[in-house]
Amino acid sequence: MSARAIATRLSDALGPDRSRTVLQFGRFGVVGTVGFLVDTAVLYAALALGLGLYSGRAVSYVAAATTTWGLNRAWTFRGQGDAPVMRQWALFLAVNLVGFACNYGTYAALVGGVTLAAQHPVIGVAAGALAGMVGNFLLSRRYVFDAAPRRHGPLSKT
Repeated sequence: MSARAIATRLSDALGPDRSRTVLQFGRFGVVGTVGFLVDTAVLYAALALGLGLYSGRAVSYVAAATTTWGLNRAWTFRGQGDAPVMRQWALFLAVNLVGFACNYGTYAALVGGVTLAAQHPVIGVAAGALAGMVGNFLLSRRYVFDAAPRRHGPLSKT
């Protein structure tokens, strides 16, 4: 079944706004998978270079977040959000701190309390990524890649 056919069926079943959100969330998940791979690769590289499980993960998270911001900007939310590039990147990192707290907290709990996760940190990375995904999607969609700028509030674009 083609992507267009899937989009049409979703639109028929859910309505155009909800189907657009579902499709965006699917793209966000694909981008998140790429981010997971970057996160894991950078973490293992950092560990090989002598960083610890926690400092290595902080470095890998920034690398993964930067990757996912770029891919989400180009694909998931293409044409949405009008902030200058560096401001949008910084805003993406800032609003995704909520997801990061869930992500890193889950990771830290697992590698700190589960021997298998400490021996194979990819387990903690995967669990953390899932824990932060929904919050990151909602916050990114609303504050970073929103086509309708907000006029008030601490994260307003004007």
